[in-house]
Amino acid sequence: MTVTAPGEAPVTEAPQAGATRLVDRVFKMRELAILAVLLVMIAVTQAGNSEFLSEQGIKDLLLNATILVLVATGQALVVITRNVDLSVGSTLGISAFAAGTYLQAGGNPVAGAALAVLLGIGFGLLNGLLVSLGQVPALVVTLGTLYIIRGVDSIWVGSRQITAADLPGGFVDFGSGGISAVPYLALIALAVLVATAYYLRHYAGGRELYALGSNPEAARLAGIPVRKRILAAYTFCGALAGLAGALYLARFGNVDSGTGSGYELTVVSAVVVGGVVFTGGSGSVYGAALGALLLTSINSVLPALGVSSVWVLAINGVLLVLAIAVDRIVALRVASALKKRNARHA
Repeated sequence: MTVTAPGEAPVTEAPQAGATRLVDRVFKMRELAILAVLLVMIAVTQAGNSEFLSEQGIKDLLLNATILVLVATGQALVVITRNVDLSVGSTLGISAFAAGTYLQAGGNPVAGAALAVLLGIGFGLLNGLLVSLGQVPALVVTLGTLYIIRGVDSIWVGSRQITAADLPGGFVDFGSGGISAVPYLALIALAVLVATAYYLRHYAGGRELYALGSNPEAARLAGIPVRKRILAAYTFCGALAGLAGALYLARFGNVDSGTGSGYELTVVSAVVVGGVVFTGGSGSVYGAALGALLLTSINSVLPALGVSSVWVLAINGVLLVLAIAVDRIVALRVASALKKRNARHA
């Protein structure tokens, strides 16, 4: 990008472009490292438990990851813009209950899923408007909407509970069904993931999200509609959280006032572990999906190896701290590279 002031020669930002390429290479290597760790972990578990990679075992592994992959995909877009959405767990919970209530009354399953998505879009729009137009810090806004949505959900749901017996049989069967070892829900999540990655890579709106996250002020000077892009990212994130609520209902067939509680922390962990830089501007949705798959696989691997599940949270925390440490090291390396290249160009 070139910024030219009146009466001055254009100043190119070739060093920054080089640094950006360096960051991209580092995080592509990080995604490959996560994939390698995941494969080694699965191989070791299979060696210790021959039933782990049975058809049902693979199906369960994918089903456990599906919901988190879907929400992490939407969260990744928000984080890329240098923001965060802490309300995704609450949005998932209330969307799942809304869809369940509609289906309980004899509604159509497709319409029920659409209702969940629309509800998610509404909450995403609310967050996006407050962050982009209200200029309120994303952490404050989404922490507030987290409690607001959860409070509304608790009042609405009360002590009620929706179970699989209250839902259409076809809807519940779809949630557990699939093609051989590949669940239908995983195929939906994969389609969303691939479409999102394609948009980020091949469309101007997607590339502008990265520019915005890298340097909001420079993006504004370059004519990028910053507020519009932030609003779009939050809306998309809300829509996927709503869709995840519908898929959660189909997967588990059980929803109450506690559904989705605390889920936002797992989602943020998956995104950061997957290589999406929390300070924005770098990372990919594929990395976020790998992070989600890694975290959910740990939940399956430890019990299969006879390890107590109390270690799951500790391991997730260690992975998160390591991911943040790597981000910091990369940031320092990039800053050093920029300084040296600027000195050479000067």
